[in-house]
Amino acid sequence: MRWGTAAVVAAAAVGAAVLVVGRKASERMVRPETAAPESGPLVVQRLAAGRVTFTRRPESLRPGRWAVEWEGSGHAVVEEVLHSDAQGVTRRLVRADRGTLAPGTEVRFTPRVLLGDPTTALGLPFTGTTAEGELGDLPAWYVDGKRGTWVILVHGPGADRQQTLPVLPVLDRLSMPALAVTYRGDEGAPASPDGLSHFGETEWRDVESAIRLALDNGAGKVILYGWSVGATMVLQAAARSAWSHAVRGLILDSPVLDLQASARRDARRAGWSGAVAELGALAAQGRTGVDLADFARIAEGADLHVPTLLLQSPDDPIAPLRAAEHLAHARHGVVSLQAFPGADHAALWNSAPERYTELLRRWLTPLL
Repeated sequence: MRWGTAAVVAAAAVGAAVLVVGRKASERMVRPETAAPESGPLVVQRLAAGRVTFTRRPESLRPGRWAVEWEGSGHAVVEEVLHSDAQGVTRRLVRADRGTLAPGTEVRFTPRVLLGDPTTALGLPFTGTTAEGELGDLPAWYVDGKRGTWVILVHGPGADRQQTLPVLPVLDRLSMPALAVTYRGDEGAPASPDGLSHFGETEWRDVESAIRLALDNGAGKVILYGWSVGATMVLQAAARSAWSHAVRGLILDSPVLDLQASARRDARRAGWSGAVAELGALAAQGRTGVDLADFARIAEGADLHVPTLLLQSPDDPIAPLRAAEHLAHARHGVVSLQAFPGADHAALWNSAPERYTELLRRWLTPLL
């Protein structure tokens, strides 16, 4: 009897430990604000006119245009790799706009090349507005345009509206009104009732609120444009919204289409591995109550009937390419898949700004 009791106690202890570990491994997915910085610290080795040399790391070798940030709100922008060897990586220094960059400074690479709002970052006039969400007011930026088709921009988790800034110039050149929105859990927006992200399963209703705002203010049609789980919200809004008839097209940048695979990958990125990463994926599903069958149906494009530009990196550490390929194959009549090799998750513009912008221009032009 004593042995039986001990076994039960031991099993309960093991079960409790498993739950704790799984919960910890799921934190980054269900609470995006807890996500780690984009890269670990690198050291500035040398500075010269128009160039800066960093520690050699995968981050410092990334293609394209990136920001580096450091303690004290320091911020600079770097572009192409000019030289690399075993000792370091030299990149072109575009500008150092906040703080002082000096040899020995520890920096982190981040996609946040543009900071502020449309006016301070790009010189584009904008109006602050709000969408009426089911939980309360949702702040938004509105950039005016003459076209009747508006573009609604939905940032990804762990980011904010600044993620949308790089695409505003091409929308402005096309005279397309742009609405960069927030959703539950964002700064200035109502909190999610349980404080968790639900991978778009509840947040899509905030995107629907933005669609209503656009239609109430003169939009004839809307194009929904999202990054990461923001792209997943866009896909769900197009499938579920009562105003889906107004959706003219979708742009999906690094969409999370395979929730379990992305949860496992994100747990691994946070330092968990093997069975613990699996536990994290299961915990994320359990904590948020996501209906995996319905999620999969929408992610496979069962309700997708409008032109869709699907942008994905084969090297995405979070969202597997095969899920994007599956969607493109299943809905080949409406989905155009464009790959950005070497790009990080939801940082495709950074990897090739000119190509990304030109793709947007060409894809959007027939929809004007």
